Amino acid sequence: MVSVFILAAAGAAVAVLFLALRLWVVLHSRVLEPRQSLSLLVVAGSGGHTTEILRLLEHLSNAYSPRHYIIADTDEMSAHKINSFERNRADRDPSTMFPEYFIHRIPRSREVQQSWLSTVLTTLYSMWLSFPLTHRVKPDLVLCNGPGTCVPVCVSALLLGILGIKKVIIVYVESICRVEHLSLSGKILFHLSDYFIVQWPALKEKYPKSVYLGRIV
Repeated sequence: MVSVFILAAAGAAVAVLFLALRLWVVLHSRVLEPRQSLSLLVVAGSGGHTTEILRLLEHLSNAYSPRHYIIADTDEMSAHKINSFERNRADRDPSTMFPEYFIHRIPRSREVQQSWLSTVLTTLYSMWLSFPLTHRVKPDLVLCNGPGTCVPVCVSALLLGILGIKKVIIVYVESICRVEHLSLSGKILFHLSDYFIVQWPALKEKYPKSVYLGRIV
């Protein structure tokens, strides 16, 4: 019986070591093969998060296509903003008469004033539904800026690399509202993203590994 437990413990240790090694490899691999277009997965949040992320997308070329948007299942305002943004983008560029974009929905990770204990459960549930979606889309790049919904999506994208399915570049842009302190999503994804962009010098001083480009939204 003791030998069985020893073997089980050894097997678990090897599995943990393998996953840790895979995580290290994924987090330190940022190479993208040259290509004409990049599949983009954008995580939009309610209110200002969606406005900021769409302002950022205005500066991206049509090479970032198709564009997949993920929003919370109850967030109708973001869906309206995204549809309006894509229509205006198509109107400005006649070559994109049929823009390639898709809107996907997942449950919110956390509602306003939701307890932290229940947040853990809802985040796990959101992650459970995010992984099949991320696996189906298999984006080249994930772009997000702080809504709680982005955490399970980015973890799912990271899992694609850990499992050897596809390396997905994760770019996190901290909200312009965050001047001296990171958001909760930012504190989590600072360690998991390939590029972590801040918009205030005070945050760059606190987090030297971040990328400071000034105000970009």
